[in-house]
Amino acid sequence: MTERATFGGGCFWCTEAAMKELDGVASVTSGYAGGHTENPTYREVCSGTTGHAEVVQVEYDPDVIGYDELLEVFFATHDPTQLNRQGPDVGTQYRSIVLAHDEDQRRQVEAYVEALDEEYADEVVTEITELETFYPAEEKHQDYFEKNPRDAYCRMHAAPKVEKVRETFTAKLKQA
Repeated sequence: MTERATFGGGCFWCTEAAMKELDGVASVTSGYAGGHTENPTYREVCSGTTGHAEVVQVEYDPDVIGYDELLEVFFATHDPTQLNRQGPDVGTQYRSIVLAHDEDQRRQVEAYVEALDEEYADEVVTEITELETFYPAEEKHQDYFEKNPRDAYCRMHAAPKVEKVRETFTAKLKQA
């Protein structure tokens, strides 16, 4: 039986690429959540007018990898103290956000952020909210890093996150 987790930590290409490295992760879908516009497009979300964040929905096997472990990787691969930005990406669509699927996830992420807040000099600004609706992004955004490894953005931003996951979370990686 699989469960789902939904995270936004800047550009979804980067978060998707990092999460796909993990053993127990069955699939990762890039999309949009946390906004007010139905069926938003990439262009609409990038305009900053829909209220949505670029997010990934992770389908995982909790017998192989726990939600707490996904949180650990998620927070290690972005800066949760940056408000409405990650690296070169600026706007509310790039905010740090965790969209809880149930009360247990909400409690876990709140406790995680509280502990994490003590580790940073700046306040952790990650938004924690309930997932209402997840809209998958257009097909060209799915598996973007895999399909476009030579893309300059991917080389500069996604590749370092994937490398960090491979170096820091060796025991959690899928076996080749």
